[in-house]
Amino acid sequence: MFSLSRKNVITLVIFSAIVLTMPIWLKPLGAAYPGLMQKFVIYAIFAIGFNILFGLTGYLSFGHAAFLGVGSYTAVWSFKLLTMDMIPALIFAVIFAGIFALFIGYFSLRRSGIYFSILTLAFAQMSYSLAYSVLTPITFGETGLLIARDDPRAIDAMLGVNQSASGMPVPSLLGFELGGYSGFYICAVVLIVAFFLSQMIFASPFGMALRGIKSNQTRMMYTGFNTKPYMLTAFVISGMFAGLAGGLLAVTDPIAGAERMKWTESGNLVLMTMLGGVGTLVGPVVGAWLIKYLENIFSAINTNMLNNFFDFLPDGVQTVMVTVMSKFVGEGWHLTLGLMFVLIVVFLPGGLVEGTERLVRRFRRIAGPSDEPTGKMASGRAGND
Repeated sequence: MFSLSRKNVITLVIFSAIVLTMPIWLKPLGAAYPGLMQKFVIYAIFAIGFNILFGLTGYLSFGHAAFLGVGSYTAVWSFKLLTMDMIPALIFAVIFAGIFALFIGYFSLRRSGIYFSILTLAFAQMSYSLAYSVLTPITFGETGLLIARDDPRAIDAMLGVNQSASGMPVPSLLGFELGGYSGFYICAVVLIVAFFLSQMIFASPFGMALRGIKSNQTRMMYTGFNTKPYMLTAFVISGMFAGLAGGLLAVTDPIAGAERMKWTESGNLVLMTMLGGVGTLVGPVVGAWLIKYLENIFSAINTNMLNNFFDFLPDGVQTVMVTVMSKFVGEGWHLTLGLMFVLIVVFLPGGLVEGTERLVRRFRRIAGPSDEPTGKMASGRAGND
């Protein structure tokens, strides 16, 4: 399980280089902001974890936002009660999200198909309602859970760690405050580790068993293979990845709110995975980056920016282009996302990554026969000569 093939090692190296150089290649795209790049990285971790469940087993969960919220709440409470260091916050976020996933998965996995999806959605909505109204002493409801200067922070007090004289406490790593590009690179390293773990899971016998469950769970059960522990383990691991992403959200922005547990977050996660490619290693990351780019960049484009962009056109044509394009940017960025999703599902049903690989293989098959007779004729002429 701890050994990777040469292809996977090359993929990991290329992936690491792409992630670590994001400030360079995102600059021409207008997205080289530390806060935005942190979102790219964190939601990529979220999508990678979801892909372990959905991509390997085929079980579609509509409730993974609950684990994202649990991770955020746990991390903020760690900042308030223990220390502003991010390591305990992330550890507790992963543990509590895993425990919560174990509870939800134990009941949800008693059913399959659409019934499993509806059960996870129901649990997530109950979690959202509890966080929003019932558990306000813990979650602070609509206001959200915030850190304060007068929080006890027992570990910091015991170690004599002094907070800054002014302003709010800032999350740190072994005494070094996180912010800006340093916070991004910490999150980037966590993403690379998460990607490596997903590679190991995909290549392990455990991952092969999950693929067998996705292929034909009934046949595996008839052969005496108990699939329930494997399914529950995959569900818990996926929930722990979501808790890690939620903890990182709290590290980059020390606040936890019920909106992170809303069903729309789970829906966006499904879109990320399907756009990039379900069951592929890189696909969910690509999907997460694409949606977050549309959400943060396309949504910021306004009419004045469009007028400046189409300024080289004649006045009448410019007006038409601005009128049409304004429907797909700004507040209408969801229309762009929906149109893109339709096109990918129709023409690239495996997602961007898998669909691109299929197109490359098809072009190779088309080009192959034309090259093969040429080679045979050349060898035949050489033999006759």
